[in-house]
Amino acid sequence: MAATSVLPPRDVPTTLNYFELVGEGPAREYTTPGPDGKRISNVGKDPHPAVIHDVRGREDEFTLDKQGFQFVHWPSSEKEFVDEETIKTKYYAEVEALLKEATGAKPVLTGSNRRKADAEDQSDPKNRGPAERVHIDQTYHASVARVKYHLPAEADRLLKSRVRLINAWRPIQNPVAHKPLAVADWRSLDAKDLVTVELVYPKRTGATLGVRYNPKLQWYYLGSQTPDEVVLIKCYDSEEDRARLTPHTAFTDAGSPKDAPHRQSIEVRALVFDSE
Repeated sequence: MAATSVLPPRDVPTTLNYFELVGEGPAREYTTPGPDGKRISNVGKDPHPAVIHDVRGREDEFTLDKQGFQFVHWPSSEKEFVDEETIKTKYYAEVEALLKEATGAKPVLTGSNRRKADAEDQSDPKNRGPAERVHIDQTYHASVARVKYHLPAEADRLLKSRVRLINAWRPIQNPVAHKPLAVADWRSLDAKDLVTVELVYPKRTGATLGVRYNPKLQWYYLGSQTPDEVVLIKCYDSEEDRARLTPHTAFTDAGSPKDAPHRQSIEVRALVFDSE
């Protein structure tokens, strides 16, 4: 395992890929690959320059309810993340404890993705590459539908109180050098820039949000984030008087050491309920 030395704060000029519709709408992506092995989609990439601000040294200034994301020092007993059963038992239990402490509410974990910077198959949840387009994991409607999908017997009761959808994102094995994760301050987001993208599974249809370019968006990352550090990303909140969702994306850092290991990461999705 590589040393987990932390570099001084460093803002990064880069290019981010925003939503662009290629051809006719509605915007739609299919999870099942087409005949050429690639995902069928009419969603493209609209590149624009951005500066990603390093929060290293001032992590405590950022919270889920204020900006929509939060950085937490939370070491894991799991180091390799290769055994599916270990992830679903031991690691999920760690994430559940983290979310209980961070939110004071009850989390229900619904799944995970692992990513490698040298992976090419975005359809394989065990070996995806970094998502290099600004997006939000769920629309408001799809977040409510996710409660009904995962907890059908309890959904009506749970949806009467506060519901959140939060992702817990952690690097694996090495500090992040290539393709770090950028998150945008909810307060700098204009709702008119959000675009629903249908996500078509074999037996159901979900929906994510694409984000059109707006120079007002304020971007942040945790420089040289280590495997002991987690970023919590809010993807939905039923309460309307606080941060409700968080645009995010991987980005290219031209200043990363060329010989640094490829980024690996794991993200765990959780529905978080104030109601018991």
